[in-house]
Amino acid sequence: MNYNLAVFAVEFPWFFPLCAAVFGAIVGSFLNVVIYRMPLEKSIVTPGSHCGCGKPIAWFDNIPVLSWFILRGKARCCGRPYSFRYAFVELLTAALFLGCALRFGPEKALLGMLFLSCLVCATFIDLDHMIIPDPFTIWLAVAGVVAAFSFPELHDVKAELPLLAHLKAGGIAILGVMIGSALILWIKLLAEAVLRKEAMGFGDVTFMGGIGAFCGWQGALFAVFGGAIVGTVWMLLAWVWQLFSGKKAPITPRAETGDGAEAEELALGVQVPFGPMLAVGAAIYFLGADQWFDAYLGQLSELF
Repeated sequence: MNYNLAVFAVEFPWFFPLCAAVFGAIVGSFLNVVIYRMPLEKSIVTPGSHCGCGKPIAWFDNIPVLSWFILRGKARCCGRPYSFRYAFVELLTAALFLGCALRFGPEKALLGMLFLSCLVCATFIDLDHMIIPDPFTIWLAVAGVVAAFSFPELHDVKAELPLLAHLKAGGIAILGVMIGSALILWIKLLAEAVLRKEAMGFGDVTFMGGIGAFCGWQGALFAVFGGAIVGTVWMLLAWVWQLFSGKKAPITPRAETGDGAEAEELALGVQVPFGPMLAVGAAIYFLGADQWFDAYLGQLSELF
């Protein structure tokens, strides 16, 4: 059976990546439900998808990505518009799953899909509500450690003794949790000492622990500094757009509706969620930056 699958993969190299992308779009549709309902403490299972007017959405109007374009962003039942963000989350998840399928073997690809799905949920919930729920912080760290002990492929660990590989991978995950959470905790404490007010929530600390569990301490380090660079670039672009357009930047949450960010003047003192920046940095590391960053750290260690 494995031989037949290998032959099939050679003959049709596009098939399995295509399946991963389609699966990602379907999962992205579910993530939209999680992103909206979980912070409001609503069930993510029942009721089924429904319009803002209360009417259920038919299955043929709930096709990931395509439905938004077919309906031109308006509900069929009442004509009210709904955000392109729903389609964007589906497209983003499809792209992330495709990246996992192209880069990793089956085990690590599936674990990566789980990890990246959590990053997507945490990102948009933090943008909307300035919080990251426990399932994407504490339980992400626990899941990462358990996954590492169970599947050493997560951290690319190979050893002659299988048990040794499992223990080594688990140790990498635990070390990633400890260093990742400690790193962001010290940044939080130092920032609050300088600013004399809360700089970030404790959810960012535990969220970094979850990132460290899946990416190791190197990935946690990259997520912090890479995420800070991404955040700086985004803030600069938002500031330039605000300067030349005369419009306010959409950077603060609108928790009561969950529809996204309200426009606010971009200036010092405005609260900006740090979780999305950490998530972007972690995703970049996990999907490719790990090779050159780990090599860079190796060269740097030789100097000391």
